[in-house]
Amino acid sequence: MVSIIVPVYHAANYIVKTMEMVRAQTFSDWELLLVDDASKDNSVKEIQDFLIKNPDSRIRLLQNKENQGAAFSRNQGLKEAKGRYIAFLDADDVWLPKKLEMQLAFMEEKEAGFVFSAYEFGDENAQGTGKIVHVPPTLTYEEALSRTVIFTTTVLIDTKKIDKELIYMPQVPSEDSATWWQILRNGHVAFGMDRVTAIYRRPAKSLSSNKLKAMKRIWYLYRRVEKVPLAKSCFLFIGWALRATLRRL
Repeated sequence: MVSIIVPVYHAANYIVKTMEMVRAQTFSDWELLLVDDASKDNSVKEIQDFLIKNPDSRIRLLQNKENQGAAFSRNQGLKEAKGRYIAFLDADDVWLPKKLEMQLAFMEEKEAGFVFSAYEFGDENAQGTGKIVHVPPTLTYEEALSRTVIFTTTVLIDTKKIDKELIYMPQVPSEDSATWWQILRNGHVAFGMDRVTAIYRRPAKSLSSNKLKAMKRIWYLYRRVEKVPLAKSCFLFIGWALRATLRRL
């Protein structure tokens, strides 16, 4: 079974489509863990109303008592997960119908414990723009340090091959990247499936402030989390910045 973990925060505009999208997957042995992070909009009501009209024992709503952030919410979902496989999905992103089916087959073919895939940038309505982010066949720890090519919504992990403790996300900026590095640092290799399985919703508004935040976060990870020496951090940062820019052009 695949445990799909979705942090929910002010996602009322997307969450019904998220549930419908997961229910439309061609692979049906899953559980969907929706972790509401003390939303002040109608996210919880949208979920509850949907389940009244569409009862589905595979969907569970978990609620944080106060706002704790995406890492905490994903970790809460991980604690409750019953499946062998762990998948992450953000409420505003989109999975293609065969996402799970394709990745499970790829994982079996490669005998992998950690896989991720290509994805397409979408507009504010999650309509594909034609801009696709391709991924390498494999990614080691050293290779991952200079490229944040692993998109959280495309990740699938086999807990029989990767210790579940390594999947818990630290409470740091860019916690998802920190988690992938944490897994890879412990000797695992991530396998990239260069087929699009998801659409990354990207609003039309300017991304300049987000870019600055991303730069600060990646530098923090290098120096404070991974303890990378200054000279190497500068080298890695330049490579990361170049790849991040090219990915968004």
